Amino acid sequence: MKTIFQVFPGIQVYDTEPVTVRNPFSGESIELTPEEVSVYDYLKGCELVGDYAGVRKGIDWFSRNNPEAYMVLLD
Repeated sequence: MKTIFQVFPGIQVYDTEPVTVRNPFSGESIELTPEEVSVYDYLKGCELVGDYAGVRKGIDWFSRNNPEAYMVLLD
């Protein structure tokens, strides 16, 4: 399995502890690892600037690596 650094070249991990992330539409929350937070932030940033290939890449990563978080935050 590839690391997030191989899948998302240049990605940075700033958190050192898990972070609870809330879906702004449903209000549901889930705890993410620091690496997952970095991928989620990347995905949301791509969404803001209209990089839909990046959004798709992030969604695909979550659906394979943390299906529960995918269902809570992105589905």
